[in-house]
Amino acid sequence: MLLFWSLATLLIAVTLALLLWPLWRRHHKSLAPDADSAAIAVYRDQKHQLDADLAAGTITAAERDAALTELARRVAEEMAESPTGAVADLPQRRAWVAGAILLLLIPVVATVLYVRLGHPDATSIAASTAEGNAHELSDSQIVAMVDSLAQRLQSRPNDAEGWTLLARSYAALGRFGESAAAYAHAETLLPHNADLLADYADTLAMAQGRKLAGKPTELVKAALAIDPTHKKALALAATSALEARDSEGALRYWRTLAAQFPEGSDDARQIHALIDQIETAKAQGKPFASSAADAAAPPGAEARALAPSASPAAATSISGLVDLDSGLASKVALNDTVFIFARPVDGSRMPLAVLRVGAKELPRQFALDDSMGMGQGAKLSSASAVIVEARVSKSRNAMPQSGDLFGNSAPVKPGATGVHVTIDKIVP
Repeated sequence: MLLFWSLATLLIAVTLALLLWPLWRRHHKSLAPDADSAAIAVYRDQKHQLDADLAAGTITAAERDAALTELARRVAEEMAESPTGAVADLPQRRAWVAGAILLLLIPVVATVLYVRLGHPDATSIAASTAEGNAHELSDSQIVAMVDSLAQRLQSRPNDAEGWTLLARSYAALGRFGESAAAYAHAETLLPHNADLLADYADTLAMAQGRKLAGKPTELVKAALAIDPTHKKALALAATSALEARDSEGALRYWRTLAAQFPEGSDDARQIHALIDQIETAKAQGKPFASSAADAAAPPGAEARALAPSASPAAATSISGLVDLDSGLASKVALNDTVFIFARPVDGSRMPLAVLRVGAKELPRQFALDDSMGMGQGAKLSSASAVIVEARVSKSRNAMPQSGDLFGNSAPVKPGATGVHVTIDKIVP
């Protein structure tokens, strides 16, 4: 941050030098010769000419003296009519005044414009990143950074990117009520953004007890009205239909979603397996409920697992399996929450991608990519290597608590598949 402002100050100084030096230099060069000096020089030249005429005998001494008297009178009159020293110096003083105004105005205007139109927070983020290279951020520091962002945004209500980042950050921390409020504000700034509407619906459903009925479903429909092939919105719409026991509607959405993936891909196979289960239940005259419906019903569970392939960065996503050590199975309740996330091997512990699922879904296939990140500046695809970690949260909070269970992978590169994470440790 200090380096940034030092360079900015140096740039302003160079700009001022380039503007002021030609102004003052041009002024000094353009000043006319002093009027008094010019009159005296003329008097001297004419006196020399009269002396020469006298020596040549062209005029008499009396004529020379009379001419000199007349010449002296005219010179005196011209000098009396010339500007005084103070008046003659007025243009020079004006140049200095103009220079002083520019000297004050340019730095002030540059600073004000940067604060109003630039991104001052970028210096803080850069500073935090630089510090993260020296030591890892603690969980409490991550929370402090998110809370600091929330405070700054109170004075920047029109910063759509900032409010979206805040909403994603709150969601990653498990603070779904605050995340939904931030998404609501961001949605007023970006009213026709399908990605934002789908994320808002997902978070709002989590905030209202993992139910998509009501406002979340309206948001999903709005997202599909903008983009009928939006993967996460389709998955959420299918989940909402299952929640409402609308098997036909769920099948329609799942089939539309399946068509978005290459035939034979892991995503396509997962969707077709779910479609088969729904059709089997329908043929038996039973609603698709029990474990199958429950597994699909948690908002965003299928959406987060399937949406990553929609991202242009799908080639750099990470996929694999999270399972639970059999010795710890008795310590996990069905209503516990599992956070699956990727973080850089070196530097900051800020997650680059986060997936939240129910503990009852373990073992669970997962896929992480840039679409599941907390902001534009932190991308999974930009990391050289990451560690995938899974944590069972008893409090449903993203921050680790004593008694939570966790496990992590070895370092892997973006694009890795078949990553295996076993939850086999307990947070002290």
